[in-house]
Amino acid sequence: MAPVKHGAYINGKPTKLYRVWLTMRSRCTNPKVFYYHRYGGRGIKVCKRWDDFSNFRNDMGDPPSPGYSLDRYPNKDGDYEPGNVRWATREEQANNTIQVHLVMLPDGRKMSLSMAAREMRMSLSALKGRVRMSWPEDRLFDPINSRGRSD
Repeated sequence: MAPVKHGAYINGKPTKLYRVWLTMRSRCTNPKVFYYHRYGGRGIKVCKRWDDFSNFRNDMGDPPSPGYSLDRYPNKDGDYEPGNVRWATREEQANNTIQVHLVMLPDGRKMSLSMAAREMRMSLSALKGRVRMSWPEDRLFDPINSRGRSD
């Protein structure tokens, strides 16, 4: 078995963590990268500390499993830096994009339409319809009576 250099390569192949670090940096610094306009083109940067892969590895560790990827959270418009990056599932990432419509639950928590519908045991299509019809946010989750209207 070949030696591991700084945790970046095993048997001559880059580790997943190293590939994540490389792509994170390239989408913020290289205008030729396909999604640069969504990252570096919007001013999103990688913190200076993470110019060194070993600092990134020490701060983030390996992803919990193959299904996880890097996500800027809690500030999706913020930089890649400690405290604003997490390992996230596809669903968590999908609910942390610019296109996601957030709604306020009755208890004051904000979440995406799909997560709110699941949490409130409501169909997603019904919730989307209410949002599309500009229902007041405090009535979005009102139950429907037998005549098909909220009380």
